[in-house]
Amino acid sequence: MGQIEGLFQGPLGPGQVPKLGKTDENLIGVMSPHAGYMYSGQAAAKAYFEVSRHGPRDVVVLMGPNHQGAGSPIAISPSEGWSTPLGDVEVDLELAKEISKDSGVADLDATAHSSEHSLEIQLPFLQYVFQDHPFKIVPISIWLYDLKTSIELGSSIARCLSGRNALLVASSDMTHYMPAEVVSDRDRRTLDAVCKLDEKQTYDVSSKLESLCGLGPVVSCMSAAKAMGASVGEVLTHYNSGDITGDNSAVVGYAAVAFKRTH
Repeated sequence: MGQIEGLFQGPLGPGQVPKLGKTDENLIGVMSPHAGYMYSGQAAAKAYFEVSRHGPRDVVVLMGPNHQGAGSPIAISPSEGWSTPLGDVEVDLELAKEISKDSGVADLDATAHSSEHSLEIQLPFLQYVFQDHPFKIVPISIWLYDLKTSIELGSSIARCLSGRNALLVASSDMTHYMPAEVVSDRDRRTLDAVCKLDEKQTYDVSSKLESLCGLGPVVSCMSAAKAMGASVGEVLTHYNSGDITGDNSAVVGYAAVAFKRTH
């Protein structure tokens, strides 16, 4: 708990611990990084600070990359729950089965999740901001980065979440192991497309620049967010590992983005 609080209070984070607001429909989802907390944790804290401002949710659909390539190309966790040092989180198996059936592309498969960290690392932040409000999760691990399939998965998620008090989370780091100025440029061009909620532009730019390790999850999240009423993405923070280590020769980019309705 103390480590998470420290990330919220850090100089690259929000600078304060969050206070859970009243639920509103303006925030549909967030993009949050998944590197070690030392590196990307303060960017993740910015994402979840924004989540806290918009109140509790009953269910969170988490989409992240499958770094190992194990299991189904699109795998929804069939486990009853996931555990972290902050406790257990229940998986919404009814919703998981509904998304699997509706989408036709997502399997109920535990193998893809067994050695993967990209979704697990998001949970302590959710547990911290929602600590007095029970919530369930639907973890989806993805290594199939086809544009059409990613958009269709997002549309299916949106259909299945109709009428639910839900949050979307896309887990992704950005450009890897390039000089800081190159990372800054590639990430900026990618974030411009993400903030337009333009799936094809995001897919094309990121594929060319190799600037999103969670490209499929981000595109699916954008697709679902748009179908649920989001009209804009807002960059909450963007920095790179050199801002932590002081070495700018080969860095990794981290960003937090909020997908929102505008009125």
